[in-house]
Amino acid sequence: MMNMPDSNRDDQGIPKIRLGAAPTIRVAAKALIIRDAHILMTVNSEEIKRYYLCPGGGQEHGEDVRTALRRECHEELDCDVTVGEFAFMRDYIGADHEFPAHSWAHALETYFFCELAPGAEPRLVGEGDPWQTGVAWLSLATLANEPLYPKALVHWLAAPEGSRPGYLGNVN
Repeated sequence: MMNMPDSNRDDQGIPKIRLGAAPTIRVAAKALIIRDAHILMTVNSEEIKRYYLCPGGGQEHGEDVRTALRRECHEELDCDVTVGEFAFMRDYIGADHEFPAHSWAHALETYFFCELAPGAEPRLVGEGDPWQTGVAWLSLATLANEPLYPKALVHWLAAPEGSRPGYLGNVN
């Protein structure tokens, strides 16, 4: 994420609603990085105390989704990644979920299995999102006990590989 002021974003970097403008859907790419029965997540603090997200973020105009995912992972993890197979997709329509401040938001997120570059160790270097406070490896065995989004990720990961849906719907 760039550190320059942007009049189209609020003080936390969230796009503002433009009255009279056509509604937009934010397209994002997210990484599923699993190693030794742990999943790599970004640590975040905002309205709710602490929560975890898969690394990744918004696709920029003219950028394919795999390029966006590599760029976002480099910004948030300070690591290069190899983008693998498509895992699933979800919609997030803020008005249907629990965060009133994000009721205007609509995002379509694509998730891909990824691997860290050989020898890479993720760390926060200050280029991630304003609410990102770190990175963490969370145990898959206790993932259901963690405040993470999307919550549906826990059930998706627990399902047998052949029965995992490619589209999760409008979930948080």
